[in-house]
Amino acid sequence: MNGSSEPVGVILAVDAGRFAEVVEALRRAGLAVTGEQPIIGTLEGTVAEDRIPALAAVDGVASVDREYINRIPPP
Repeated sequence: MNGSSEPVGVILAVDAGRFAEVVEALRRAGLAVTGEQPIIGTLEGTVAEDRIPALAAVDGVASVDREYINRIPPP
């Protein structure tokens, strides 16, 4: 990550047939991978927010969604 913006969580869908290749390209684009599901072609990680378009541009990436956490106060 280049430090120009805050890191955010992302969830990605990629070509499952090229999973390892696409994940390596995503790492080179700045993604810090925190979880992988190669059989279904998804992974999650963190990246500087301004790098999200670079992740979406990687060949083999179908979608990039920003992770959102909903917090519900206790009753």
